Amino acid sequence: MTDTPTDHIRNFSIIAHIDHGKSTLADRLIQATGGLTEREMTSQVLDTMELERERGITIKAQTVRLTWRARDGEIYELNLMDTPGHVDFAYEVSRSLAACEGSLLVVDASQGVEAQTLANVYQAIEANHEIVPVLNKIDLPAAEPDRVRQQIEDVIGLDASDALLISAKTGLNIESVLDALVTRLPPPTGDAAAPLKALLVDSWYDPYLGVVILVRVRDGRLKRGARIRMMSTGAVHTLEQTGVFTPKMIAVDDLGPGEIGYITAAIKTVADCKIGDTITDDRHPALVPLPGFKPSVPVVWCGLYPTDADDFEKLRDSLAKLRLNDASFYYDPETSAALGFGFRCGFLGLLHLEIIQERLTREFSLDLIATAPSVVYRVHRTNGSVQELHNPADMPDGSVIDHIEEPWIRATILVPDDYLGAVLTLCNDRRGQQADLTYVGSRAMAVYRLPLNEVVFDFYDRLKSVSRGYASFDYQMDGYAEGDLVRISILVNGEPVDALSFIAHRNAAEGRGRAICAKLKDLIPRQLFKIAVQAAIGGRVIARETIGALSKDVTAKCYGGDITRKRKLLEKQKEGKKRMRQFGRVEIPQSAFLAALKMDA
Repeated sequence: MTDTPTDHIRNFSIIAHIDHGKSTLADRLIQATGGLTEREMTSQVLDTMELERERGITIKAQTVRLTWRARDGEIYELNLMDTPGHVDFAYEVSRSLAACEGSLLVVDASQGVEAQTLANVYQAIEANHEIVPVLNKIDLPAAEPDRVRQQIEDVIGLDASDALLISAKTGLNIESVLDALVTRLPPPTGDAAAPLKALLVDSWYDPYLGVVILVRVRDGRLKRGARIRMMSTGAVHTLEQTGVFTPKMIAVDDLGPGEIGYITAAIKTVADCKIGDTITDDRHPALVPLPGFKPSVPVVWCGLYPTDADDFEKLRDSLAKLRLNDASFYYDPETSAALGFGFRCGFLGLLHLEIIQERLTREFSLDLIATAPSVVYRVHRTNGSVQELHNPADMPDGSVIDHIEEPWIRATILVPDDYLGAVLTLCNDRRGQQADLTYVGSRAMAVYRLPLNEVVFDFYDRLKSVSRGYASFDYQMDGYAEGDLVRISILVNGEPVDALSFIAHRNAAEGRGRAICAKLKDLIPRQLFKIAVQAAIGGRVIARETIGALSKDVTAKCYGGDITRKRKLLEKQKEGKKRMRQFGRVEIPQSAFLAALKMDA
């Protein structure tokens, strides 16, 4: 099975915007090549995660080997990588592209080129891919293949005259896609006699096999029983199993140049596997490792804490296993006065944060609290030093701060002309600076510079709302710029609650401070004394709400008699409440934290 000559191997990714039919096309290709029987086929067969099926999105890139007999009778080995379409999983896409030589660019024949189509195709061009345009959903009444062909040429600059017209749903023209893969994509290069070099593309934890590693062999051969070395960590292991996905896991004797498959080597320690590392032979090692991948840079940070303090070690192990499977996710331990021991976690966006939280809850049965999401600020101190600020609670005193810089992004928004005014208003309200505005047919392409902290909260939801779901959005980081930023502290009964503090632009500080105080007033249970809920910048209170005291009728036992007796009891109660307000502790329930943070996010 692994004796396929290199010129009969094709490695390719499927790239597209969300919902343009990547996973459905993968299903049809698996069906057409007999990878699974009719009985074994399910829709979105490569979306193995329960979460992917529920949300209808691809989160993890998946690999499958297909065998195809071409028109000339030759048998070809096709290695397919189905990639995610959402901007938060762009790192997953870049890793898949590095393991392939070509891409199928899938574009919806009714919707045309979208923001993520552009982002993914530029990544493929950077990876020197041969790109085959495929127009999907041509069976829809609204399909306009000629218009979309022209759009691909105008917007991307790619020749689309020989774009394939297919319907992944009905299976129309699927064989022409397989023929194009064989005739239009280049075969991989590699030398079987050279020292072993294999790229570690992905890894995940299996409770029975230990760490399973997805590899792309460049040179040499990976044989079962060989001793391999991880070039970055120096760890040495004996190969126990080599295999491929068809999409079922099938063991093979070895993997040669150009092939993509998996290996297991009883690796117990998660730290031994680094995405982008080079695997070589321990006895005859390669001298220079493969280039690997650029490390991903998290843009959104938040604290994750177990609701039960005893689950801290379980959370640590679970994060280590998730990190193995998702190299774009970072975490460091931290403590909070209100929430105890937890971790400061970094993500590529809010959807990424949501997915990681959901996976920790489902796959590891953890009950978690997440603090308000924050971006990474740069604090320039008066002594000339620069501090990276991941947590608003760590912000130094204002007297030692010279200025603060915040991250900005360059956003590309494609929107029908009817909704352009509402989208431009939204961008301007979020302190956006317009960089470009062009037209592609009846759709406008707006390019804006925006502060990232204005985007991470609810920008995507607001954009979908004002454009009735028709706008598509993509962004990349665009450096740091100085901003008039302040930390808003939330005080309950005069005590700061670090988990609720956040950083905002001075103009928006008061509004957000009032909103969170009003929310907490309804969430914190009443005590026997008045509770002040305040939002403050430094020592200046900008918003306040008061939670009224529960009243106990201390005069209930007095019937008739002297009024001074009642007065005496009421005065005694008043003194008691005053003392309680001074020394009483307000326990904020977990539900209040969750609801307040949800509002803030």
